[in-house]
Amino acid sequence: MPADLAVIGLGHLGLPLAQAAVAAGIPTLGYRTGPEAGSLTAAELRRMLSRGFRPTSNPAELGRVRTAVICAPAPRGAGGALDLTQVEAAARALAERLRPHTTVILESPVPPGTTEDFLRPRLEEGSGLRAGRDFHLAYSPSRVDPGNRDFGAANIPKVIGGLTPACTESAAAFYGRLTDKVVRARGPREAETVQVLETNYRQVNIALVNEMAVLCHDLGVDLWDVVRCAETKPFGFQAFRPGPGVGGHAVPQDLAGLTGRTLRMVELAQQVNSHMPQYVVQRAATLLNEHGKSARGARVLLLGVTYKPDLADQQGSPAHEIALRLMELGASISYHDPHVPAWSVLDRPIPRADSLYEAAACADLTILLQQHRTYDLQGLSVKAQLLLDTRGATPTGAAHRL
Repeated sequence: MPADLAVIGLGHLGLPLAQAAVAAGIPTLGYRTGPEAGSLTAAELRRMLSRGFRPTSNPAELGRVRTAVICAPAPRGAGGALDLTQVEAAARALAERLRPHTTVILESPVPPGTTEDFLRPRLEEGSGLRAGRDFHLAYSPSRVDPGNRDFGAANIPKVIGGLTPACTESAAAFYGRLTDKVVRARGPREAETVQVLETNYRQVNIALVNEMAVLCHDLGVDLWDVVRCAETKPFGFQAFRPGPGVGGHAVPQDLAGLTGRTLRMVELAQQVNSHMPQYVVQRAATLLNEHGKSARGARVLLLGVTYKPDLADQQGSPAHEIALRLMELGASISYHDPHVPAWSVLDRPIPRADSLYEAAACADLTILLQQHRTYDLQGLSVKAQLLLDTRGATPTGAAHRL
């Protein structure tokens, strides 16, 4: 059965797009580009399959669609630059089957210029077709916030930047079936740079509030009360909150390899944010010392090892580094997470606490790293011998806050 849409890449970007398309009644097939992990539940995947979603490993089926959206991951490589290996594999698989009048859209997080300078030549060489004349080519930054119940595909505006005005309109017509609002950029480079700005905006603002957390602790100031008051300002301020580190799939970009010039604020933000796991461990060791205990031999319980609350996704979670640093200090680590049945650090299995309250009562220190809805923080604060809250989620005075 022919499909209207092919989603190439079934990870944290591709699966939500396929889910939205299927919900909108668009016949959709999914083509996997590599070992990818999405954030949808098994029930959500079963619902998609029941509505006609078709995963496939047969690249020949890519030649039977009207629209192909490349959502292949582009992780940071060993040298710091984004690794476009899976984007290239997706492009080559599609190019060999590309038909005239197909609309090709790239959603992977990539540096500005990738659509025109990297994707376009691979599609044209592999297909013998010309972008902008024989097929449409555009870029749209992915805006996915897993677990967000307020914003989904229908009410998140989509930015579109096409190689030509006709390319933009063709991509806009597709996304208009999924969302209430389509925003047209001047071209693919502008659309790609939107993604860079949005990602770096998050990194820089989290870095600022993380630095404020360290400063406020040194000053004896309640940062969480500061943020609560500051967010009442109706203009010029958006509230961000500190944490043990910045997780997630979005990779900050300073574009040094592309332009020869770094974005200094982004570079500094990365330094600040990457220091937070170490800071949490320092705070943990200090708390233990203040209560007459050493980190060496201490029993430490980590609560929540995922990067977002109420999801199983561990991408970029600071829990791994925090556990590793605590183990290097000689602490005995266990964890609890309702979404993670088994967890390892450097291939070493970490014991999972079955009884949360009993484990918190037995641990010398409990560290809340992620605030899952199932956690009764008032109850935990009573049961735990010592509780360090890195999310500001416990009642005032019930725990030591970051």
